[in-house]
Amino acid sequence: MPNSIAYIVLAAWPLVMFVSFKRMPVGRALIWSFLGAYLLLPPLPTAFDFPLMPPLNKLTLPNLAALFMVIFVAREKVEFFPQSNWVKAVMLCFIFSPALTVLTNPEPVLFAQGGLRGLYAMDIVALVINQAIILIGFVLARQFLFKPEHLRDLLMALMIAGVVYSFPMLLEVRLSPQLNIWIYGYFQHVFEQMIRAGGYRAIVFLSHGIWAAFFIMTALSAAVILWRNAAGKRRSAKFIAGVFLAGVLVLNKTLSPVLYAMVLIALVVFANWKIQARVALLLAVLTLAYPLAKLVDIVPEEQILAAATSVSAERANSLQFRFDNENLLFERAMEKPLFGWGSWGRNHLHDPIDGTIRTVTDGRWIIAVGVFGWIGFLAEFGLLAAPIFAFYRLAGSEQATRRRLNRAQVETSIPLRKTSAERQVDQVISQLGGGLSLLLALNLVDLLPNATLTPITWLIAGALLGYCEQLRTQLKEMASGRRKSALEASNRITVETGPRTIL
Repeated sequence: MPNSIAYIVLAAWPLVMFVSFKRMPVGRALIWSFLGAYLLLPPLPTAFDFPLMPPLNKLTLPNLAALFMVIFVAREKVEFFPQSNWVKAVMLCFIFSPALTVLTNPEPVLFAQGGLRGLYAMDIVALVINQAIILIGFVLARQFLFKPEHLRDLLMALMIAGVVYSFPMLLEVRLSPQLNIWIYGYFQHVFEQMIRAGGYRAIVFLSHGIWAAFFIMTALSAAVILWRNAAGKRRSAKFIAGVFLAGVLVLNKTLSPVLYAMVLIALVVFANWKIQARVALLLAVLTLAYPLAKLVDIVPEEQILAAATSVSAERANSLQFRFDNENLLFERAMEKPLFGWGSWGRNHLHDPIDGTIRTVTDGRWIIAVGVFGWIGFLAEFGLLAAPIFAFYRLAGSEQATRRRLNRAQVETSIPLRKTSAERQVDQVISQLGGGLSLLLALNLVDLLPNATLTPITWLIAGALLGYCEQLRTQLKEMASGRRKSALEASNRITVETGPRTIL
């Protein structure tokens, strides 16, 4: 069980955030508040549980504190909804669809000895509040992390935090995962799962060793994106940080983040932003289509297992275990396909005698489908994929802008020189958007085998969506403004040098 230090640290975090918002710009304060909370606060089960409220833990307390700080410390007005109407609709569905889950699950799940209660009307309040709290990071990031310099701050913070966090991780790789026990008084998972390849993988204060390795992959990706677009000594520093983080990632003995890093590095180094946008879109679409593929039974499980066996028999056994549980849970979910079974473990298979849970939920997608049904899955994953779709659409906006400028040049016969603003748009898109879009897409893919949906995921998604919105607006204004100025210039020339009448 958590010791008193765990609860003191959790309770004191809003004070740390208060100082951050007093001393930093809003964007940087948001980044470091969420990043610090995720990496340093005690993991579950440490939480303050009040009646009719979701538990306040490291995933929810910083969100509420951030909203409070933005409104009352930074004195900013919060814009809760994005520009896109369909994204607004998805957000509302994400927040309020659990109400329909509650209303369609009034019956208890009974066993020979006891059972699970049905869902009550009061559960609607708790679930809706919890869904709204989850989105706070997404909403604030969209509003306050939308500029290129904000994205650069986010990437820099991820890289720096990854380098700093590597040292306690290396300590646990060498000695075994002990830091959470030493400081907070408990171990947050199953210790045997931290043993890998004759050694250990780190967990520090996160939920699992997979989460720790995935964070280092995220930090490595940030370093590569920054290195790709830096120069001089700054470029060398990013390269050194990237090499160091790559070594830490390998030492953590988790295969999937290594594969993700290899894919992202190759695309960031060798592909332009449009190719990166297409790959990110493809990954997002495949992720969204995976449950449908399970429904029609076209997922090539045997081929995937054979490929995993060629790499490692241990990994193949782990993957087989995931597939077996996934299939059982999916069958259970399809008994209530639209709105799911709700909370309290009702989405699991249970022992018919004593109610012991017989299944294990690994992937976030199967949790979403089982708890909130198809509607909940599409709302959650649709929100995460929305920035990827928005970034892909920038390619169309950029092409339309160029076509309008070309038409203006033809109509006026005036050569339009490429302005510094246009060059900046091209540069910014290639520098930051593509890499973040790929990083978010790879996180989406990882939500199939794992549940690595973290506050950092929502922060990246919100920042990328806000960036795409402002850049799309900028492209439209640029096209209309340049064409208007060119036509005005043409009219002036016509007036000044028009035909003369010889009397």
